[in-house]
Amino acid sequence: MTDTQRGRAARERSEQERETQPGGVSVVVFGAGATGARIVRMLAASARVGSVEVRDTDPTRLQEASSSFDDTVVLGRGSDVPDSTDLVVVATPAGTQAAVARNAVRAAAAAVTTTNEIIETRDLLALDQQARQHGVPLVVGAGFMPGLTCLLARAGAAEFDSIDEIHVAKVGTGGPACARQHHRALSSLAIDWRDGRWTRRPGGSGRELCWFPDPVAGRDCYRGALPDALLLVPAFPGVDRVTARMAATRRDRLTAPLPMMRRPHPEGGVGAVRVELRGWRDSGRHVVVLGAQARPAEGAAIVAASTALHLIDHRPEPGAAGLASIASPDGLLRQVAARRLRPCKFEGFALSRDFAV
Repeated sequence: MTDTQRGRAARERSEQERETQPGGVSVVVFGAGATGARIVRMLAASARVGSVEVRDTDPTRLQEASSSFDDTVVLGRGSDVPDSTDLVVVATPAGTQAAVARNAVRAAAAAVTTTNEIIETRDLLALDQQARQHGVPLVVGAGFMPGLTCLLARAGAAEFDSIDEIHVAKVGTGGPACARQHHRALSSLAIDWRDGRWTRRPGGSGRELCWFPDPVAGRDCYRGALPDALLLVPAFPGVDRVTARMAATRRDRLTAPLPMMRRPHPEGGVGAVRVELRGWRDSGRHVVVLGAQARPAEGAAIVAASTALHLIDHRPEPGAAGLASIASPDGLLRQVAARRLRPCKFEGFALSRDFAV
């Protein structure tokens, strides 16, 4: 039996088990932090989900979060994925998600991850062949950024005949783990896609004033160790430039090489994301700027939970990829907007970068 045949058989077996299981699908959520706890509540409230189990490596955090869950949510432990699991959502700190996703794939369970770290994104994408063999989809980076930004890029692409530039940026952090990753990213090498090859640039370089939806408005953004290009480039063959930036203050840049001096806040304030697409339409240059504003932890949870429910309803082709590779983003975007994370479009005109000051 070939890998394709084995994958098809595993997928059909999983679908048959899901159809015969009373009360909807079985979901396991890993991570009970600012993002994970929200994901649990959203999934538990869905009639399409039969059972939700949540696990976390910190028993205290898990117990504290449990007070916000209803009685149907089960508290679990460990990183193994039961064979009866239909869907896994991973909202643990960056650097810990690949192992859980690998266990999910081996259990023939669909998986949604929320990573925003370069090495881990590569590790997750490397599970593509294994996911195909087991007949399951593995969504990489279904958070605020990457995640919503990938989805907006795919939706905005419908306005173009061809796209040659994609530039994404973000403001804000979610929970403490997200804040620590933000701190590390600013002092690490950034990865860009330029003219058909990968380039490395110092974190904290390349200042650019980016405008986000109100009330965030304009922020100075810089390069950082962000994985977005790894997810966007495969989804847009022929694209010439893909960059990712993050907002930072002068103090952020000065202290980035040092350990964090103080404990991060339980959750950051209002954040935002921005996606700028440049290309051709009707033989002329065309620019589209899309964005959204929300608390980053809330935005990431909405995207991850909506993606999980989308997998339940549609069951896409197996393999590992980001949301930019989704065939039709409209249905998922509607689910995201229904949870009060409403994308918006900049209406106006854009000056050429050649004339920008």
